[in-house]
Amino acid sequence: MTLPQEVDLSQWDLPDDDVCSAALQLVMDVSPAVIANHTVRSYLFARELAAAKGLRGGTDYDDELVFLTCLLHDLGVTEHGDGDQRFEVDGADAAVRFLLERGVAEDRTRTVWEGIALHTSLGLADRFGAEQAVSFFGISLDIDGAEKTLVSADFLERVHAAWPRHDFGYAIADLIAQGTAANPLKAPPFTFPAHLHRLLNGSSITFPDVLENSGWGDQPVDR
Repeated sequence: MTLPQEVDLSQWDLPDDDVCSAALQLVMDVSPAVIANHTVRSYLFARELAAAKGLRGGTDYDDELVFLTCLLHDLGVTEHGDGDQRFEVDGADAAVRFLLERGVAEDRTRTVWEGIALHTSLGLADRFGAEQAVSFFGISLDIDGAEKTLVSADFLERVHAAWPRHDFGYAIADLIAQGTAANPLKAPPFTFPAHLHRLLNGSSITFPDVLENSGWGDQPVDR
């Protein structure tokens, strides 16, 4: 396992049972540092945001499931999780395979699958359950920073010092677009990957394209 800057894991109180340790090992082994660091930051931010919102691990949500969701949520942008689906679903499927192989119960793997498959879906992920919502808090914070005022600046600084960003937001957009360029099946219409495919690769199926190819003859509304 390669950790950034000789990180002392004991300082971060990460879940360390067998399956969580194996998940961390997997992510460090198969992911570039920019992705691996993001997954750990996502968990740390999720836990901190949950506390700021009055949610307690072990009481209001299952901390292990949040850890597994956050750590495994970007397997779909690695060779390990690559497939023919949008990266969120490829990653969710890869995570479930990993967990089932280690004896995790199917109802628990389903929660992880939902949290990962929906992690780019604003307005959906946080409606499926506490673990999906808390995971979404942390993953989103590491992208858009919208709720960072709820977390102490000192904590944010310590997390970024230990788990550097490496220009994460633009880096993952490029990784997703590389995948959709190589395999357009990974950019189904109207999805987040399709949005990045259009922005960075210059092509994507739009809603008018779908209508024009429907054969129904629908015409644009005259405003």
